[in-house]
Amino acid sequence: MNDRENMLSLLRRTGYERMPVHFSMTPDIEKRFHAYVEKNGYRVPSSPFAGIPGSKLLNPMPQESWKCYYTQEFAPGTRFDNYGVAREPGSAECMHMTRMHHPLEKMTTLEELKAYPFPRLSAKASAAQKLAVKQAHIRGKFALGGAECSIWETAWYARGMEMLMMDMLADEELACFVLDTVTRNTVTSAVNFAKAGADGIMLGDDIGMQKTIMMSEDLYRRYLKPRLKKIIDSARAVKPDIIIFYHSCGYVIPFIEDLIEAGIDVLNPVQPECMNFEALFNEYGKRLSFSGTLGTQTLMPFGTPEDIKNEIKNRLDFVGPKGGLLICPTHVLEPEVPVENIVAFIDACKAYVNKG
Repeated sequence: MNDRENMLSLLRRTGYERMPVHFSMTPDIEKRFHAYVEKNGYRVPSSPFAGIPGSKLLNPMPQESWKCYYTQEFAPGTRFDNYGVAREPGSAECMHMTRMHHPLEKMTTLEELKAYPFPRLSAKASAAQKLAVKQAHIRGKFALGGAECSIWETAWYARGMEMLMMDMLADEELACFVLDTVTRNTVTSAVNFAKAGADGIMLGDDIGMQKTIMMSEDLYRRYLKPRLKKIIDSARAVKPDIIIFYHSCGYVIPFIEDLIEAGIDVLNPVQPECMNFEALFNEYGKRLSFSGTLGTQTLMPFGTPEDIKNEIKNRLDFVGPKGGLLICPTHVLEPEVPVENIVAFIDACKAYVNKG
C-alpha cells in the first residue's frame, strides 16, 4: 500500500500495513528538532497527508481596511483574517499566543451585521485545488482539505464568544445570521474540496472544555448540529466516499452521537487529559475512527521516551489489526516538548508491527 491507500484502509477500519507518522511543531521546537536531524542524520518519514489550497476569495480586503471597524490602536505585526478578526502578536512564536479582537462585537442590530463585508468564496473548485489533488495522488498521498473552525469558532471570533452566546440565548435572529453566513462559506469550501477530488476534509470547532462541554446539548443541537450536517451532506452529494475529520479539543462525550449523526468519520484529537480513549473506542469504535490520543499537556512534554513508546504500542495493540486510530500528538507540539520525545514517537510508529 502507498501512504494514501494505507491511510484510507486505516480510517475505514479494514486493516493497515504501517502506522503513519503525523505531527506538527511550533517554530521554536521545529528549529531544535531540525538541528537534531541534521546532526544525527535522522530520517523523518514524510507525512501521509498532502494539503489542498482553499477556495478563491472573491472580495479580499486590504489589511489596513479592517481597522475602520475598530476604535483601538493595534500593536505592530497585527494581522487581520478574512473575516476582519484582528490578532495582535504575543510574546511567543506560537499560533495561540495572540490577542484576538472581534469586529462584530459592538453591533446591536441585524442591519449593522448585514452591512459588514463578510468574505465570499468562489463556488467553483479552482484549477490549483484540482492540480494539488492530482499531484497528491501521483505521490501516493492522502489529499486533505482544511475547513477547520467550520461554524462556531469562526462565528465567535468575529462576534465575540460572550456576545454570540448571548445572541443564541436572547436574539436568535442575530445568532442565525452570523452562523448562517459562516456556514454558507464553509459549505462552499467543503463542496469545492469534494469537486477537486479530495480524499478527506478536516472540519471542526472547539466545543469542549477541559472537563465539560462549552454549551448545553440543547443549544448545540439547535444551532450547530444542523449546520454541520448541512456542510457534510453538501460535500457528500458531490463525493459520497469523502472522509470527514472533525476536530474539537476538550471533553466532547455528550456530543459524540450528534457528531456521528451529522456524518463525521474521524474524531480528533481525543485528549487523554479530558476523555478515556479506550472507553470511547469500546463504545464507538465500530462507527467512528480516531486520530490523536497522545497528550500534549502531559505525555509529550513530561513523559520519558520509554513512556511514549509503551503508550503507542499498548494503544495500537488495544485497537487491533483493523485500525481505526491514527495515533499522533493531540495538538501542535509546544516548546516544552523534548526533542527526544518526538524522536521516540516517530521511532515507535515506524517500529510498530500490525499483527493482522
